[in-house]
Amino acid sequence: MFNVTTKTMQWGDETLTLETGKIARQADGTVIATLGETSVMANVTFAKSPKPGQDFFPLTVHYQEKYYAAGKVPGGFFKREARPTEKETLTARLIDRPIRPLFVEGFKHEVLVMCTVLSHDLVNDPDVVAMIAASAALTISGAPFRGPIACCRVGFTEGNYVLNPSVDDMQGLRNNPDQRLDLVVAGTKDAVMMVESEAYELSEAEMLGAVNFAHTQIQPVIDLIISLAEDAAKEPFNFTPPDYSELYAAVKTAGEDQMRAAFAITDKQERTTAVAAARDAIKAALSEEQLGDANLGSALKKLEAGILRGDVVKTGKRIDGRDTTTVRQIVAETGLLPRTHGSALFTRGETQGLVVTTLGTGDDEQFIDALHGNFKSNFMLHYNFPPYSVGEVGRVSGPGRREIGHGKLAWRALQAVLPAGTDFPYTIRIVSEITESNGSSSMASVCGGSLSMMDAGVPLKSAVAGVAMGLILEDDGSYAILTDILGDEDHLGDMDFKVAGTENGITSLQMDIKIAGITPEIMEKALAQAKDGRIHILNEMNKALSGTSDFSVHAPRIETMQIPTDKIREVIGSGGKVIREIVEVSGAKVDINDDGIIKIASPNGEAIQKAYDMIWSIVAEPEEGKVYKGTVVKIVDFGAFVNFFGKRDGLVHVSQIENRRLNHPSDVLKEGQEVWVKLLGFDDRGKVRLSMKVVNQETGEEATPEENAED
Repeated sequence: MFNVTTKTMQWGDETLTLETGKIARQADGTVIATLGETSVMANVTFAKSPKPGQDFFPLTVHYQEKYYAAGKVPGGFFKREARPTEKETLTARLIDRPIRPLFVEGFKHEVLVMCTVLSHDLVNDPDVVAMIAASAALTISGAPFRGPIACCRVGFTEGNYVLNPSVDDMQGLRNNPDQRLDLVVAGTKDAVMMVESEAYELSEAEMLGAVNFAHTQIQPVIDLIISLAEDAAKEPFNFTPPDYSELYAAVKTAGEDQMRAAFAITDKQERTTAVAAARDAIKAALSEEQLGDANLGSALKKLEAGILRGDVVKTGKRIDGRDTTTVRQIVAETGLLPRTHGSALFTRGETQGLVVTTLGTGDDEQFIDALHGNFKSNFMLHYNFPPYSVGEVGRVSGPGRREIGHGKLAWRALQAVLPAGTDFPYTIRIVSEITESNGSSSMASVCGGSLSMMDAGVPLKSAVAGVAMGLILEDDGSYAILTDILGDEDHLGDMDFKVAGTENGITSLQMDIKIAGITPEIMEKALAQAKDGRIHILNEMNKALSGTSDFSVHAPRIETMQIPTDKIREVIGSGGKVIREIVEVSGAKVDINDDGIIKIASPNGEAIQKAYDMIWSIVAEPEEGKVYKGTVVKIVDFGAFVNFFGKRDGLVHVSQIENRRLNHPSDVLKEGQEVWVKLLGFDDRGKVRLSMKVVNQETGEEATPEENAED
């Protein structure tokens, strides 16, 4: 009944298996990839004809994590997987980016790639497995896909690159000083297609070494996919790339001069208007048949790309007048908004981000219900890209894949320089409002995020800046690497290469390629050029940082204290009674974790001190020989009980009240009276022994021997 094909290899410390022919046989291609005990099913289907008038490639990639894969029930009220999580969205983008440029040019049939996590061993991250499964499913589907690709994750610890480190290693990256890199690389047999990483100030050489290491490690996986395809691939789909050379010639004749003049305008808005006018003029010169050709959009884009790309490679001059290495003018400002905890406005050319930092307490941490377990995050970065930022109208809805992806890229760049939670016990939320955009708004978010956190008084280890690099690679092998690319250069170029970091090294690297990969030589040159751009931007940012390190008066103050774990129960009390009383009496927020670390937060310093003192009185132990101020709470025939340390009482025997004989303690004491006592020690039953007579009741100082000797 089944025609099953299985291929297996040893990959690092785990076994990688690819299987097809048993499940989802009506899809054009289905592969279940298993690494260790993590299994992902990839299903590929594609339309056998394009929609009439379709002028773009409609590829859709979905990645789904089923909670049953890890033996979990989803959290929340409905107990069912709902909208994609941030991890699912980011992984879908991760898979989409390297496979999209490998479809044959001109293929505009609808393609759907669905990756479903079926099993998760909590060791091997399913994102890498999903990309391998998707590549294998596309390769055997018959679709005009110029793969296969493969993918791996790389760690870097103690100077050594590690293939596919565990989920726990990567999850604790920020708190693990030995692990300095989380890098995902996808590539073909000959070239690298996609890079995504977060790092802890790696040098350019170390980062390039990691990429090259990854490309070497994926080669046997590519061979395994080819082996599977040799036994299980379907017949290639009969697709011939469209020939629109005559249409392109007509488009070029009709409007090359006007389009070239439009691209010579340096101002973005004027250039956009002129390009649109040139497009309209070209269309006006074409016949009805040519206007109805589905390849008209491709012909227009080819004309625009040829003008922009050719001039840059030949002359080194770009459409805004810059050379290939110059960064646009930068203006950095901080402290713009009076009531926010930290704010910055970062403007680079026609790209601008208003970035705001808010400091919160432990109650503000984000709870994340993930496949590999539940955890909290005390650092969030949210990126917003409204239509007005590019001078357009449009529908405004919740964050899409672009917003989530750009926000995560900026998050990765900044998390490496955050202070340790023990040194700065705050929840940090950054919001980047992109108010203008013409190239690399994610890197503007990195720069603005660094500035706004410093404005809020966050003690960052170092400032972080980011820059977007571009590439124009011609058929004859000539190329130009562009620093700080414009939107048009991104749209019509061959590479979007974003590098963020400090003066000391790289904290994040993301690369997307629109061609069939780039060589190590190009990547090395791009990294070196990006470093120069990054250092220049950091120097410009430093001009805005003088006098911005004061902690915001509007942010909550947080005091931390450590208590013994066996005292946690006493601080919380039965049913939380004690900790609720502390909060109500002091007016401060109190958060305690399982390690005995307590965070006390309030804008009012007196409230923090009151809560601190109340907690200390519960957990601290009185010291023998010390003098304390107490209150008489009960008088008996043989002495008086004094509350002297938090809720702790002790007995002052009648013989220890004064240096004379008393008929009864009430002769000199009354309930509610404040007295000074010295802790003499504890009796055999642990009872506290106190003395008043050895302490000067007026000053609270220990009495001299002469005073003690008086009758």
